[in-house]
Amino acid sequence: MTENRRALVVRGGWDGHVPVSATDRFVPFLREQGFHVEISDTLDVYADPAAMAGLDLIVQCWTMGTATAEQIDGLIGAVRSGTGFAGWHGGVVDSFRSSTRYLQMTGGQFAEHPDDFVDYEVEVVAARADHPIVAGLPAKWALHTEQYWVLTDALSDVLATTRFRATADTAWRADLVVPAVWTRQWGQGRIFVSTVGHKLDDLDHPQVRTLTERGLLWASRQA
Repeated sequence: MTENRRALVVRGGWDGHVPVSATDRFVPFLREQGFHVEISDTLDVYADPAAMAGLDLIVQCWTMGTATAEQIDGLIGAVRSGTGFAGWHGGVVDSFRSSTRYLQMTGGQFAEHPDDFVDYEVEVVAARADHPIVAGLPAKWALHTEQYWVLTDALSDVLATTRFRATADTAWRADLVVPAVWTRQWGQGRIFVSTVGHKLDDLDHPQVRTLTERGLLWASRQA
């Protein structure tokens, strides 16, 4: 397939989320879909107007860390102008905690993963089951990994959720349902976020793999 679209993969930050190995799982897929894929291991690319111009998609896997005002300006400016932005787990919802503008754009911030690795379910929102990212997937599926408790707002289109169950031993006193997969429009740009993906096995889970690949295409306006 002729490469006629541009995707930028930005990866780094905390090594625990294996940003190189995780993103390498999706680079061949993007190339198969006709993207010319560029890879950056520095956030400086966000502040480079020439590098950011004309991008169709940014895939970010950068957990924690600090971005400069110029880097955030470049990223947000690209998304507002129509570049898609996509990522999973801490690589997108636990990035640049001190940048309120970044948090506002992505629409979700990691707060905690109680008890570390746990058994839990991801459930497709019934009213959004026809969305191209989740269409045809099972109504719910089970995982054993980190379950992300995220702080969010109402501007996102939530496609799937997860439930934190209250017990006599939990500090919270009632079950809490939080978004696990969502999309968001920011200016002219589309944003895709999945909170699943702490370890490589998570990304290889059939449903997670499918929705992540679809999310990348959706954000780039190919789906």
